[in-house]
Amino acid sequence: MSIIQWTPKQLREQLAADPDLVLLDVREAHEYAFASLANSLHIPLGQIPLRYDELDPARHLAVLCHHGVRSMQACLFLQQQGFEQLYNVQGGIDAWSLVCDPSIPRY
Repeated sequence: MSIIQWTPKQLREQLAADPDLVLLDVREAHEYAFASLANSLHIPLGQIPLRYDELDPARHLAVLCHHGVRSMQACLFLQQQGFEQLYNVQGGIDAWSLVCDPSIPRY
């Protein structure tokens, strides 16, 4: 099963439509402190192998990073652990800031 790519606009639509959607932010703590989306779950990429059991594989999981590379790595790892409802956010929080919410700082 392939990992679905969502644009920031698709993520915004899904967040509005699906209250059970989990938004996982895999950036480092200093990045998350500088710019983050409300109600996101923060687990840095390097901690995913140690903490993925905190995630429910039965729920839809959108994964976000700065530009979409680390989030795809997290998706690939989670897929290997049996997660099936994975969505990588293309362009990450940088694209979110450009397309959906310019109040989110860019870096």
